[in-house]
Amino acid sequence: MKRWFVHISLLFFTVLTLNLYSQDDCIYPLPPVLTSVSVQPETNITELNWTTSPSSNVIAYLVFEYHNEGGIPRGDIVDTIWNPSATSYSYYSTAPGYFSVSYVVSALGVPDCESQFSNALSTIHTEARIDTCNKMIAASWNSYPSVPRSVQSYSVLISVNGGSLTEAANVTPVTNSFILYDFTLNSDYCFVVRANLEGGKLSTSNKVCLQTKMQRPPQWINADYATIVPEDEILLSFHIDPSSEIRKFILERKEGSDGSFSQIYQFTSILGSVLYADSKADLSKVNYYRLSAINNCNLPITISNLASNIVLSLDRNDDDIALSWNPYKEWKGAVGDYKIHVMTGGIMEERYSAGPVDTVFHISYSSLMYEISLKEACFLIRAVESANPYSINGESRSSVVCTPVSEVITVPNLFTPDNNGINDLFRPVLSFTPLDYQLIITDINRRTIFETRDHSESWDGTLSGDHLPEGVYMWFLRMRTPSGRAIDRAGTVTIKLSR
Repeated sequence: MKRWFVHISLLFFTVLTLNLYSQDDCIYPLPPVLTSVSVQPETNITELNWTTSPSSNVIAYLVFEYHNEGGIPRGDIVDTIWNPSATSYSYYSTAPGYFSVSYVVSALGVPDCESQFSNALSTIHTEARIDTCNKMIAASWNSYPSVPRSVQSYSVLISVNGGSLTEAANVTPVTNSFILYDFTLNSDYCFVVRANLEGGKLSTSNKVCLQTKMQRPPQWINADYATIVPEDEILLSFHIDPSSEIRKFILERKEGSDGSFSQIYQFTSILGSVLYADSKADLSKVNYYRLSAINNCNLPITISNLASNIVLSLDRNDDDIALSWNPYKEWKGAVGDYKIHVMTGGIMEERYSAGPVDTVFHISYSSLMYEISLKEACFLIRAVESANPYSINGESRSSVVCTPVSEVITVPNLFTPDNNGINDLFRPVLSFTPLDYQLIITDINRRTIFETRDHSESWDGTLSGDHLPEGVYMWFLRMRTPSGRAIDRAGTVTIKLSR
């Protein structure tokens, strides 16, 4: 009895199964081919295009949003198009503005027989973000499928402040990003990516917009000058674009053209200009300086031109004084000329001028020696800027270099006061201007004939206007040189008259 029940059950299941299959008389249509998916960036309308199914029993097409969840394909129905000749479909959706959406299409045949899904195509989803630290806008997008039409290239379209979209770049089909560096602050920028497909077809992404609101960096920083001041410091001056919203700056220095920059000071909350005295620089070497504006990411965003001190050297060969210096580097304008200043007394005075490309200037010591009243003659170079674009013409002074006074005293031992214009006067010849001076001339009986405290005054061989006879006379010289040395000398001079 038990075995019979098993046989009866198997027979019933077999008959039921045969009946079920005999009722499935569907002729499943072939699926269409989805040829393109595109988004209208201004309206968020998604457009799908496909080729019709080659099957003759098609009565409609079904549009699905397509998902592949864990390897299992799933379609969420969007709409049914009851037209067997339909090849396109458009509908409004906000989803492509947030992510890439995949679509498939199937064909519906009679009686209610649905084809397999078509190939899947995904919308291009574009994203854009502004990087205020590096002053750039980065746009990126997902790749558009290259089947059934291959991607030839991507066009990056940009609009500014509501203007029309224009192509900013055309990139390869394997590129998925674009960086815009040159943009205007406080403006609205919108980005759209378009896939240029085989056969001249297109697929367009969503439109993504952002405002270029960021901390406004200075458009310029002018290094006004690097000049040496009497305190043996290099004084630096900078002017900064007043429209800048950045308040943090770092000052850097390098020694020599081959050195590397290192930070020597950091400024915060400065406006318009800054002064800084560098007391640690080696004044015997050329030091280069620059000021950088630092953004919120602690990165330099704007860097000034360079400023450098002038190192002056002096080389003296007998009467020739050769001054040489490094050219000033590097004003935004140009070096107008170099001014040579000379100090022979208590004041440094501008005396000479050299051209903007000159780095050597020669001065004869003899042209200065009679005005030197100190123990040395000193010089400095002053560079003067011209044509600065911000009307901030700078000046830079070098360090001071000096040469010691040549304290040479030469006293003639003979002169001929006969009024013939040749050797008519007697006085000691000095290579300097003495601080104190006294010259006394006597006859052999020690009677004073001539006396002066003016080193430029000469004796004409007379006494009270009367010419003295030929013979030997004695002189006594007392003075203090510019170096402070006291000198007492005595000797004789002979008057010889022409016959």
